[in-house]
Amino acid sequence: MSMIFNGRVHRFGDEVNTDVILPGRYLALRKPEDLGKHCMEGLDPDFIKRIRPGDILAVGRNFGCGSSREHAVVALKAVGVSAIVAVSAARIFFRNAVNLGLPVIICPEAAGALREGEEARIALADVSITQGAQSWQGMPLGEEVGAILAAGGLVARVRQSLAA
Repeated sequence: MSMIFNGRVHRFGDEVNTDVILPGRYLALRKPEDLGKHCMEGLDPDFIKRIRPGDILAVGRNFGCGSSREHAVVALKAVGVSAIVAVSAARIFFRNAVNLGLPVIICPEAAGALREGEEARIALADVSITQGAQSWQGMPLGEEVGAILAAGGLVARVRQSLAA
């Protein structure tokens, strides 16, 4: 698993729920790019103007709490979020993210210290996060979670397994 992500950091606080990541009124939309147009609209309407492919979110406690909608993860991926560094994440959000191929790294120290607007690097192989001269170690992802992320999500991982 040699996935490396480089991107600018966007910061969000604690208890960011799925209804502000993607407001419920957009759940009828089906195309990822349409969902992405409303990503973080409930918290920061200008987010989609600033986000660029490959960017990284640094977030507080219990990110993705609330309803279990996977639309929130689809919207984040659609706007180009490559990874999330969190103090903690809601369990269902974490699994939805893994299943859809979006890494969520649990590392309270990095989540609190990453500087907004500056480049950061995440290496999934050793779950390391760096920004400038600072470096942090995230919680291990586990072998199967790593394999799912490396495959690009659960469906791709199952296809790999069936082909083998």
